[in-house]
Amino acid sequence: MNTQDYIAIEDEFGAHNYHPLDVVIKEAYGVWVEDVDGNKYLDCLAAYSAVNQGHCNPKIMAAFVEQAKHVTLTSRAFRNDKLPLLYKKLHEMTGYGMSLPMNSGAEAVETAIKTARRWGYDVKGIAENKAEIIVATGNFHGRTTTIVGFSDDPASFKGFGPYAADAFPMHEYGNIDDLKTKINENTAAVMIEPIQGEGGIVIPPEGYLKAVEQVCKENNILFICDEIQAGLGRSGKLFAHLYEDVRPDIVIIGKALSGGFYPVSAILADKEILSVIKPGEHGSTFGGNPLAAAVAIAALEVIEDDNLIERSVEMGEYFMAKLRGIDSPHIVKVRGRGLWIGFILDTKARPYCEKLMAEGILCKETHESIIRFAPPLVITKQDIDWAMERIEKVVKELD
Repeated sequence: MNTQDYIAIEDEFGAHNYHPLDVVIKEAYGVWVEDVDGNKYLDCLAAYSAVNQGHCNPKIMAAFVEQAKHVTLTSRAFRNDKLPLLYKKLHEMTGYGMSLPMNSGAEAVETAIKTARRWGYDVKGIAENKAEIIVATGNFHGRTTTIVGFSDDPASFKGFGPYAADAFPMHEYGNIDDLKTKINENTAAVMIEPIQGEGGIVIPPEGYLKAVEQVCKENNILFICDEIQAGLGRSGKLFAHLYEDVRPDIVIIGKALSGGFYPVSAILADKEILSVIKPGEHGSTFGGNPLAAAVAIAALEVIEDDNLIERSVEMGEYFMAKLRGIDSPHIVKVRGRGLWIGFILDTKARPYCEKLMAEGILCKETHESIIRFAPPLVITKQDIDWAMERIEKVVKELD
C-alpha cells in the first residue's frame, strides 16, 4: 500500500483527534525517518522530545530486547530486579532522594498533583478538600480531565467539563507579582513549566523561576516543575530549571526517559515529600515494570555517555544562529534554549510545515503562527546545514 491508502484507512476507522501532516512513516533511525513510499525526512520534532537520543538508539534497543527475553511485566504486588536500579540511577543523576514511576506524562502530572495535595493536608495542615495548586497561563500539562480543567486553551478544555476550577488558580506566566496575589492559606503548591513547549518555546523572564522558588519557601508551598519536554537535555541542561539554579520540591519527567521505546514517566522528590504516599493510595499496573525500568536506565545512560546535553547546547546555538540569518518580513523572532526552538511568524505556520515536508523536513506548528524545531539531540552540523538550505528556500517561496 502507498501513503494515500494508509491515510484513507486511518481517516475512515480512526478517531480524528489529531491533524497530522500527510506522511506515513515506517522506518526511523537517528534523526532520519522514511515513509512507506521510500521518501526520507529529517525529523525536527523528535516525537515532542521523546526521542532525544535519536530514533531506534542501538544502546536502548539492546536493553529493550534483552529485557524482553526475560520478563516484561510483573505486578507491583511483587518486586523486580530492574526497578531498584532505576531508582538508584535517578537519585545519582538528579540528586533527589526518591522517585515514583508511572507511564505517560499526564499520569506523572496527576501523580504530582495527588502528592502535593496529600502533603498539603498531612504536613501543611490545609483543611480537608480545600487544597489549591496555582498554575500558569499558557500551560500545557496533559490531556486528562483534571489537567485540561486548568488550561486556558479552549481547544483543550471546551466541551469536557465540569471542572474543579477553584482548585487551580491561574497566574500570569512570568509575573511573580500576580502569582503572589493567588496565594492563600489553602495553597499547597505552584506548578509551572520552566519553559512552555506547547506554547511555542516560551521562556519566562530572567529571575522568575528563582522568585517562584523564594515565594514558595516563604509561604510553605511546594514548587513543582513540569520537565516532561524541557528536561533530560532538550533545553541544553539536564533540567531547564537549572538555568536559574533552583531546586523544585517535585520534578515531573517523561518522554525522553524512555528514548521513545516505551511509555515511562516519573516524579522526583525527597523522602519527606514522597513518603506522604502510602501503600495502596496510588499506583499503576504498568508503572515501574521491569521492561520500562530497563529502558529508562539505558535512556539515561545514553544521555550521559553520549554527551547529549552538551550537544544540545552546541547544535542549538548553531541552528538558531542559522535561522536568525534568514531575511524575511514574515519572521518575527527566533527563540529557544538548546535544541528547543520556536520560529515565530506573523502568518499561519501550517503552510510552512507542509512545504517543509515536501522538501524532506518534518516539523510542527503550534498556536497558529509558531513552528517548533526540536530534532533529536544527535543531529549534526551537516544535518542542520542540509535543513537550512530547504528552510530558507521555503521561507523565500512563501514570502
